[in-house]
Amino acid sequence: MKYVVSGQEMRKYDRNTSETHNVPTAVLMEQAAQAFVDQFWKLYSDKDIKRILVVCGNGNNGGDGIAIARLLNQRGIYTEIYSPIGRAHKSEMHELQRNIYESYDYPVCDELYDYRLKLVNGSSELVCIKKEYDAVIDAVFGTGITRAITGKWINVIKTMNEMSGYKIAVDMPSGVMSDTGQVRGSVFKADDTITFSFAKIGQYLYPGAEYCGRLSVVSMGVTDESFLGSIPMLSAFTDDELSLLPGRKADSHKGTYGKLLIIAGSPEMAGAAVLAAKAAYRMGTCLVKVMTHEANRITLQTQIPESILSIYNREIDVQKFKDDLEWADAIVVGPGLAKDPQTLLILKQVMSDANTPILMDAEALNLLAKNPMLTQGILHEHPIIITPHLGEMARITRKSQKDIKADLANTAIEYAAREKLICVLKDAHTIIALPDGKAYINLSGNNGMATAGSGDVLSGIIGGLLAQGVEPETAAPLGVYVHGRAGDAARDRLGERYMLAGDIIDGLKDVCK
Repeated sequence: MKYVVSGQEMRKYDRNTSETHNVPTAVLMEQAAQAFVDQFWKLYSDKDIKRILVVCGNGNNGGDGIAIARLLNQRGIYTEIYSPIGRAHKSEMHELQRNIYESYDYPVCDELYDYRLKLVNGSSELVCIKKEYDAVIDAVFGTGITRAITGKWINVIKTMNEMSGYKIAVDMPSGVMSDTGQVRGSVFKADDTITFSFAKIGQYLYPGAEYCGRLSVVSMGVTDESFLGSIPMLSAFTDDELSLLPGRKADSHKGTYGKLLIIAGSPEMAGAAVLAAKAAYRMGTCLVKVMTHEANRITLQTQIPESILSIYNREIDVQKFKDDLEWADAIVVGPGLAKDPQTLLILKQVMSDANTPILMDAEALNLLAKNPMLTQGILHEHPIIITPHLGEMARITRKSQKDIKADLANTAIEYAAREKLICVLKDAHTIIALPDGKAYINLSGNNGMATAGSGDVLSGIIGGLLAQGVEPETAAPLGVYVHGRAGDAARDRLGERYMLAGDIIDGLKDVCK
């Protein structure tokens, strides 16, 4: 597992390192600059880079940039710094680094343009030409920006983007909010972002992620010891957490690995039930019962003969339904269900009679939006996981999709804490929020998974883990991570454009084996 921090958290950990562990800020800055240059060298040593410009802001990010420029010059690469704001407004660390830099008499850029005489229609004219560099390094704002870029910096950032050469950001591209990934006005478009100690939330959430390019995390002396009990809000599963997948025993049988009830599929959407059931079986669940409409019988018997069917039509056998709920070790409800009064009756029955973890998806979430009391007051008896996409979350919370997207992590965290459930808020990088305030950001997966049925597969994966006894607080982030890794396996085999939801299920064998 790895941590992903906000800008505010990172500043706190920097401060803790200096105040508690007695590491001076100047030492941390020097270590950051050295780590940046080492990583830059790894990334670009095979490129023909002879001239570099480092654009430095007023604060400590600018100080990092000046130190980086000094170290690059000391490696024999001609590097200039450009710092357009008067020195009276600089931070203490910026001023310290500037004094060190000038003591070596290393080059300083006064303007980003050259002015040259050019013959135009037989007469000489003075023309303005951008200076050319092989690389432009952005050390303007870093993680500290919380509002739109204003003033002179607007044109500076615009010019940096238009200049020739590779673009590299120090810690965070200027203009990207480190906590949310939102961009305001001018924003630096990096080919590479080299960030310090921990990845930042805004480097994974869109649209900010688009401006970061390739992300590298380098060590600069701020470690877990600097948390001092204040753990970051977000963490992310890695392949290390695949060890949490349920094991298999030699002495076992088909009743050993859990029983999952999937309530899914309307006459027009049998595929949702098929995909969820297949995914659950591929996760190792021993028995999957699908409660579905009569119209889906042949499809399910043909597509997934391993499944047990519990069929209903216009009327539902209430006692049989109660028996199915009693039978199950976990329940998935919602994929492909019809938008009709019968579905609401089904959902109410599940919420009142189930005695196992419940995952709500698709139409179950739409009904939750209209009937918010459905999930209240039953947490301790029935752990609940909801898996909304942005549209469903907008209906549930009465917020706009734009507002949710602008604060994805906090939206999920606040809702999960308030409603005492687990919220899997699906996006390019899904947020998984637990009732106690702990949350995860998922870093697996790719855009080939943006295809019909992908969410049904996810429901089956998480449901399968729940049925096998994995605690909901682990099953949700683990299931999302496995889902993404299976999608990555499918992408590697087929390419993103060619993928279908069923290919994600096929990819599970590459992850789970």
